[in-house]
Amino acid sequence: MTHPNTPVEYQTHPSQYRHWKLSVDGAVATLKADFDENAGLRPGYKLKLNSYDLGVDIELNDALNRIRFEHPSVRTVVLTSAKEKVFCSGANIFMLGVSSHAWKVNFCKFTNETRNGMEDSSAHDGIKFIAAVNGACAGGGYEVALACDEIILIDDRSSAVSLPEVPLLGVLPGTGGLTRVTDKRKVRHDLADIFCTSVEGVRGQKAKAWRLVDHIAKPAVFQSTVAERAAALAAGSTRPADAKGVALPALQKNIDADALTYSTVTIQIDRAKRTATWTVHAPKAPVPSSAAEIDAAGAAYFPLVLARELDDAILSMRTNELDIGTWLIETQGSSDAVLQMDAAMAASADHWLTRATQGMLRRAFSRLDVSSRSLFALIQPGSCFAGSYLELALACDRSYHLALPDDEAKAPKITVADANFGLYPMATGQSRLARRFYNEAPALEAVRAKAGQPLDADQAHALGLNTANPDDIDWADEVRIAVEERAAMSPDALTGLEANLRFNGPENMVTRVFGRLTAWQNWIFQRPNAVGEKGALKVYGKGDKAVFDLNRV
Repeated sequence: MTHPNTPVEYQTHPSQYRHWKLSVDGAVATLKADFDENAGLRPGYKLKLNSYDLGVDIELNDALNRIRFEHPSVRTVVLTSAKEKVFCSGANIFMLGVSSHAWKVNFCKFTNETRNGMEDSSAHDGIKFIAAVNGACAGGGYEVALACDEIILIDDRSSAVSLPEVPLLGVLPGTGGLTRVTDKRKVRHDLADIFCTSVEGVRGQKAKAWRLVDHIAKPAVFQSTVAERAAALAAGSTRPADAKGVALPALQKNIDADALTYSTVTIQIDRAKRTATWTVHAPKAPVPSSAAEIDAAGAAYFPLVLARELDDAILSMRTNELDIGTWLIETQGSSDAVLQMDAAMAASADHWLTRATQGMLRRAFSRLDVSSRSLFALIQPGSCFAGSYLELALACDRSYHLALPDDEAKAPKITVADANFGLYPMATGQSRLARRFYNEAPALEAVRAKAGQPLDADQAHALGLNTANPDDIDWADEVRIAVEERAAMSPDALTGLEANLRFNGPENMVTRVFGRLTAWQNWIFQRPNAVGEKGALKVYGKGDKAVFDLNRV
């Protein structure tokens, strides 16, 4: 348990877990929920009945990455409970009751990303997930199950699945439950309405008939049914059976009062201006492309180091630096080195470690997309916005590209490459280039025609690849004014603006979770009916009855 003002650390290790038990048996990994009720991340609540907080999900996220990288032979992950008669009772209600609004929102965002990451690994990396629901499964516990490929419910006449947030707490399921019930499981909307407004939940054959679970099994055959389904899902996976895993060491980073430093990412914070300048560094040595070299590199494989450090930096800054509203994204190093890295990954695309690493980069870039911060790319001399690193600029709300027409050698350039045409799709399934140009063929074809060619500020501007191309006379003032104007605007309004403008493409289940559902939950989390003195979330467990403002808004 840590003090409320202690920065959150997203790194952990199985030897430090307090809540999950990870075991591996050949192609099947098992994650058993055994949450320590006295090991909440913050004081003021106990994690009873396998209820969870951010600390529980930090361990889950770590365990999933251990499976992805340290156990490449694992093809199916079974999530179940080590406790009697309870699978998971969801997010801890008392934790939500004592938490700030910002804490609740960041908690929900991270748990959403963890569950979306399970589905991402199922779709791209050959890891399938089974929820072996061996007890009561409520709220966020059912949302964990919903993120799995299959749900098996024990048919013991008492175990049920439920989403009781609306009747019990006056809020919504915060981790995609409403959306997955309809979009993923295709529960009929009237049945979903009954399900989501009842406290007791649905069990047994009715749960299967309503499509809330895939299978039910009597206690005597529950374990054998889980094993049978795990083997069946594993049989269809492309994960290697005999590859040697890569142990993930603790990240080496320095945390100073106004800086966060990794080997590939450095962040400098200007608290007066409420900005953080991110610098992402290019590889300094060739990235291996052969299987033998990649195996030898192991955890030092540069793209993996980059993915892990970028991911950790985003999470750390999002949670621990709430007042730093604008992130200025820069890169440094050789564009040729970045393009060589991309070519090496393309040449080794069938290698399990390359595939897993690209998955982590894909998810890290996606974390950037959904971070509630203003993102400005600054393209200056010495930068390397090429290929994979260009994704950082394409993720930004604006990009400023310095023009130096009288100094060709020093003029900063960007380079579009194959990696920018779909290797790292956004939550919408689009590439960031396709998002930028609304999938309009003429614009995309014009960009593709210049792929592999370094483009200066004016050339990039003509193609629509930067926002502004000021010369060295105007650069400092134009960037300064843009940053100062941004800092003067309402952070709440900017969060809504950016989320709407960044996700302009087709809507799908993931974007509905992060967009529509999250926006509504964000609003409801601030309403008196939920968090007022007599709000349902505040009076839960105190013996008082919630008092609602009955106006429909």
